[in-house]
Amino acid sequence: MEQRELGRTHRQVSVVGLGTWQLGADWGEVGEEEALAVLEASVEAGVTLFDTADVYGDGRSEQLIGRFRKARPDAEVFVATKFGRRAEQRPEHYNLANFRAWADRSRANLGVDRLDLVQLHCPPTPVFSSDEVFDALDTLVAEERIAAYGVSVETCAEALTAIARPGVASVQIILNAFRLKPLERVLPAAAAAGVGILARVPLASGLLAGRYTRETVFGADDHRSYNRNGEAFDQGETFSGVDYRTGVEAAAEFSALAPAGATPAQAALRWVVQQPGVTSVIPGARNPEQARANAAAAGLPPLPEATLAAVRELYDRRIRAQVHERW
Repeated sequence: MEQRELGRTHRQVSVVGLGTWQLGADWGEVGEEEALAVLEASVEAGVTLFDTADVYGDGRSEQLIGRFRKARPDAEVFVATKFGRRAEQRPEHYNLANFRAWADRSRANLGVDRLDLVQLHCPPTPVFSSDEVFDALDTLVAEERIAAYGVSVETCAEALTAIARPGVASVQIILNAFRLKPLERVLPAAAAAGVGILARVPLASGLLAGRYTRETVFGADDHRSYNRNGEAFDQGETFSGVDYRTGVEAAAEFSALAPAGATPAQAALRWVVQQPGVTSVIPGARNPEQARANAAAAGLPPLPEATLAAVRELYDRRIRAQVHERW
């Protein structure tokens, strides 16, 4: 699989990575053996980037990755984790003492002395403008608790503030065919600064796979049920902030744009991979078959200009009014 340099980490990662929120919580139950099988299938398909967080299953996702890496020391996997969401979301909680404690917990969960990459996990907006926060992250690097740090953001404005920080290695942001705003300023700014871009929620919480209907029911423990209107965390994390009915209808139109031999989900991932400035796209997977299908998207030919234009037209007509000015 194609490898790209992840910004200021100067490490190479696969253009399709694996997001492991599903292996922790909030997407319905995924058993331990199935979760480990997802990690194995991803590596066998060429994936070299796992994205996780200390809050996914309160550490379960990190622990599973740690188990996998111990069993497969030959697997060269770059692990990007995140911290901050286990604490009450107040800017003063983003301090050196907490950073040390959070990093040490993730190091123990993952079974490593030094974390490859730590990302602030969608913290309160004022955190991105705090010199003390980034000084504390620099201290973690100096102490060799972490090799590099980045940020995970909700808005383009937060991303642009972070990109201006000289120590920020990467920015993780929602980017998909239903969320085009990052293409305007964020991706060009990141490329100019040498900052990596990790594209999350690339399938709009599964909508762009084209399998859901208005009648689809999600489990009570699935965030697509309990956070549909932002009840638990930022609404943009669920279906990219698009109302479900509109999303289902727009996804049916997107599905018709998939090239022969590719699923709609693979077309959606290919669309992200070929956006200038993107380092890696990080879809999740609940089973090995999904993991292998996602990885295969990296091998598809680039989507033609006519398809890219059709995606833009669909976004402008059906989606823009709901999401463009919010995030």
